[in-house]
Amino acid sequence: MPPYAIEVDGLTKRFGDFTAVDNISFRVRRGEIFGFLGPNGAGKSTTIRMLCGLMESSAGRATVGGFDIKTQTFKIKQSIGYMSQKFSLYEDLTVEENIRFYGGIYGLAPARIAERMRWVVEMAGLAGRERSLTGELSGGWKQRLALGCAVIHEPPIVFLDEPTSGVDPVSRRNFWELINQLSGHGVTVLVTTHYLDEAEYCNNIMLINAGRIVASGGPKELKERHITSAMLEVQTADPVAAMDALKGEPWVRDLTLFGIHLHAGVDEAVDGSRRIREALASRGMAVDRIEHITPSLEDVFIHLLSEHRDGG
Repeated sequence: MPPYAIEVDGLTKRFGDFTAVDNISFRVRRGEIFGFLGPNGAGKSTTIRMLCGLMESSAGRATVGGFDIKTQTFKIKQSIGYMSQKFSLYEDLTVEENIRFYGGIYGLAPARIAERMRWVVEMAGLAGRERSLTGELSGGWKQRLALGCAVIHEPPIVFLDEPTSGVDPVSRRNFWELINQLSGHGVTVLVTTHYLDEAEYCNNIMLINAGRIVASGGPKELKERHITSAMLEVQTADPVAAMDALKGEPWVRDLTLFGIHLHAGVDEAVDGSRRIREALASRGMAVDRIEHITPSLEDVFIHLLSEHRDGG
């Protein structure tokens, strides 16, 4: 059996003069969680739709589970699970009616549907709610039910397109526990997200912007490769003014606002802390706290997007 569940080579999608996906290539190993990250409009959903056989590519080639996306779309659809960005279940059906419906779509026998229904209900935490209308469920329950329906036929490859969009942080974390369980059973998961903290759960990540691959690798590898400076978190009364004050300093390598804090990349943490305090003090700004922190994937992504915009 080939080691790769998904292989993509030069995949491109054009809509008239607009190129949504621009000559991308990557491979996903069997059983891994592969994170496809980028801002809205980066080309993530378009790529997934091409790989799932829902949209024709303009150029390039790709295989999913060994099947060609141009000539074997029917076999691909039979062998994958797909959870779309938009909630896809029927809200006027009950929980068990949705499960039966999707089991039927995937061609499962009635006895097998009954068996898998028990698994979906348990996995989604919906015991006792089988006859509840799906539209009455909370966002987290709907999300887990949608995942259960997407994998009711036990596919070896699952595509999840922005699966945690619009749900609370606790539900997001619980959902990722389910993804890890699938991966632990050998299922290959390709997930798109714009939540950078979720990327920490992935074995490998690909960052995409404006249809082009910006970087790829494991979370730790990306941080070590692209953030070579010491990262300091600076807390001041006015982080925007502090950012403006530090922008022109030649010893500042990266500078980004993170909520109410400022992240500054410098060559060396102790010397950088001293320079920041002195630079802000000279402008009448007090520093409440400076802490040497481990760079986050958000730091990496912002750094790479800045380089991408500048043509670096």
